[in-house]
Amino acid sequence: MPHAPQDQPSTTPDEHHGHAHHQRPGHQPPVDGGHHGGPGGAPHTHDTQADGALADILDLDGRTFPDFLPGVTDWIAAGTPAVPRRIVDLGAGTGTGTMALLHRFPEATVVAVDSSAEMLDRLRAGAARAGYADRVETREADLDQGWPDTGPVDLVWASSSLHHMADPDRVLADVLRTLTPDGVLAAVEMDDMPWFLQDAADPALAESERRCRAELTRRRQEDLPHLGDDWGSRLRADGFAVLREHTWELAVRGPLSAEATRYAELTLRRIRAAVADRLTAAELAPLDRLLDGDGPAGSGGLAGRDDVVVRSRRLGWLAGR
Repeated sequence: MPHAPQDQPSTTPDEHHGHAHHQRPGHQPPVDGGHHGGPGGAPHTHDTQADGALADILDLDGRTFPDFLPGVTDWIAAGTPAVPRRIVDLGAGTGTGTMALLHRFPEATVVAVDSSAEMLDRLRAGAARAGYADRVETREADLDQGWPDTGPVDLVWASSSLHHMADPDRVLADVLRTLTPDGVLAAVEMDDMPWFLQDAADPALAESERRCRAELTRRRQEDLPHLGDDWGSRLRADGFAVLREHTWELAVRGPLSAEATRYAELTLRRIRAAVADRLTAAELAPLDRLLDGDGPAGSGGLAGRDDVVVRSRRLGWLAGR
């Protein structure tokens, strides 16, 4: 289960290492539960199969760490000057964050913003199943092209989405203009992508994951220049008052549930695909043997292993006027 979160002094922002999502700005997830895009860094396309796999990762992240989003929304509620009635979810993805916000703030309406029509379709279907259809509005929008029509907003939720913006300062200026006088921005970023194999009994597996991630970090530094930004300092520079900072250390140990196993398998495959042209067959071989091994459908050789540990570190900022 996730470790207990720790409040961080707002005067000492956490160091960031970034989280990979190669998708258009405004499309969440991040990471993230409710993050912009999914772990792995493969480019977003409108290929149905690719979108389906990414959507599955977004949903599975929330199920792998079931205490995370309830904890985050409680943290937001404790630091918010007024109960939010109108919320914007920036880069809403499949809506894991949207649903958590709707549950925590039962009088609120959420405007879910995403650049992917497919993700918004999935979000609306999920909201209908949960009985939230009348409390959700959607906006298909690329935030780098301008702010959508949302009206005044009490809470803006940005989970692993800000680092996708070509000009995050302009987007943050839009957020500040949109907030009501007591409104707040809740921004969450992953410290890094989830780790899975660092406790593997076979050291070659840990090394193969490490090599994949090292190459992925190089690629992300080329493609996403705002990964790892000091968001606390940026928020202050852009006119926000940082009210709270927080760090969540998440860890789920094997044997994993079927859903967590699927999350690990899909994420590792996505990482592998993103760096396949940068590593040798020998470097990839241990990971390939694991992913192609015998196991329940869709799990490769991950199912039932007690040496797979899903670790993720997430950083949060609550900021107002």
